[in-house]
Amino acid sequence: MTTIAERLQAVQAYIRAAEHKAGRQTNAVTLLAVSKAQPAALLREAYAAGQRLFGENYLQEALNKQATLTDLAIEWHFIGPIQSNKTQLIAQNFAWVHGVDRLKIAERLNTARPEHLPPLQVCIQVNVSQEASKSGVLAEGLGLLASQIALLPRLKLRGLMAIPAPRSNNIQQHEPFKLVHELQLKLIQQGLALDTLSMGMSGDFSAAIAEGATIVRIGTAIFGARTSNTSELTQPNWTEI
Repeated sequence: MTTIAERLQAVQAYIRAAEHKAGRQTNAVTLLAVSKAQPAALLREAYAAGQRLFGENYLQEALNKQATLTDLAIEWHFIGPIQSNKTQLIAQNFAWVHGVDRLKIAERLNTARPEHLPPLQVCIQVNVSQEASKSGVLAEGLGLLASQIALLPRLKLRGLMAIPAPRSNNIQQHEPFKLVHELQLKLIQQGLALDTLSMGMSGDFSAAIAEGATIVRIGTAIFGARTSNTSELTQPNWTEI
């Protein structure tokens, strides 16, 4: 069975190859390991292999892992939908939040961020495919929301995050990522200092990197897919990465 270390090495090699193909600088893109539904032991294994950034979708699961892994210098990113009643614990226990999509949530995170911690790093989630079932601000509301969040003192607005609808081929995958990059450039032209595009997952990260992604969120290709009856990791299909 392929080890976590071998999977991480392979994913990093794919990222570097995608950077080169797109004419990007080497190491321009950071890997965020999406560890939702994975046991703390696998995160520890990934950490031993050099991974430091981990993304979690479910708050209570993430807090349990944090309690188990207090001896590791992990940078925790919250990447799931944010409910109002979860903002305090998120603000207290994470370094980054990907997916802020409305002012109310940003204000609650700002209020709850402890003074002894650095400002909470945040990305605004853009509903680039305009899917009714998906979180995120629409493009027409992005400018106002970004300007409002940028004024909150306990938050640091870093950029945008997006999860486009699946596309059938690599050429089509580029379109929504290009749009998100263009939206970010407009915000920069308006005076916002943004440096982050959190976009691209196991199935489409090469297209995201070509269009300017600085963080790619990858889970299955690192930890594998779980079978329904056991905790055994299955071999990922590298052709889909």
